[in-house]
Amino acid sequence: MNRLDSTVIRSQGSALSTNKVLKNTYILLSMTLLFSALMAGLSMTMTVSPGMSMFASLGALALIWLVLPRTENSTAGIFVVFAITGLLGFGLGPLLSYQFAIPGGARIVGTALGGTGLVFLGLSGYALTSKRDFSFMGGFLFAGLIVVLIAAVANIFLAIPVLQLTISAAIVMLMSGLILFDTSRIVNGGETNYIRATVGLYLNLYNLFVALLHLLSAFSGRD
Repeated sequence: MNRLDSTVIRSQGSALSTNKVLKNTYILLSMTLLFSALMAGLSMTMTVSPGMSMFASLGALALIWLVLPRTENSTAGIFVVFAITGLLGFGLGPLLSYQFAIPGGARIVGTALGGTGLVFLGLSGYALTSKRDFSFMGGFLFAGLIVVLIAAVANIFLAIPVLQLTISAAIVMLMSGLILFDTSRIVNGGETNYIRATVGLYLNLYNLFVALLHLLSAFSGRD
């Protein structure tokens, strides 16, 4: 086998591996989004308190930081992903219940959900078809997340409505960028673990939806 044949075989193998990761990621992401929605509905039915919601979200974060890294290369990682997305969905219960209880709230939730879907389909579709490498955005996105986190913590004590709106708008921009960044990494072989990729994309969608919900509520005069 000459060098050219060897290079072609490696290239074909790499493409097959990337396509497999991409396929598994979107299958698992679809399943976890559905499961998350079911858990959110269960949370609303149970009229879960904000305290319980926060506990569920903290539990999901603990799984992401402490458990997922140890299980992401095994079948157990799939169950961890469902636990993470289920807890985050469950934690959305009080926020969704509040929105549905006010006039026009269902429309706001529907608009936020539709907007999240359109942004994801548009940006991920662009990354998939163009196959551009958006890894150059990594540093900017990381710095932006740190700034938003600091601002969010500060606003817990300051409680400035305009700052909250600014934070939500920044989150929409950052999550949009992360959708491009994460999808690009899968397409270009930078991410080879579909379990890790699924969690990353799910968190992008989750935060994008919540931020859009806050913005739409504020601009409708109900937040």
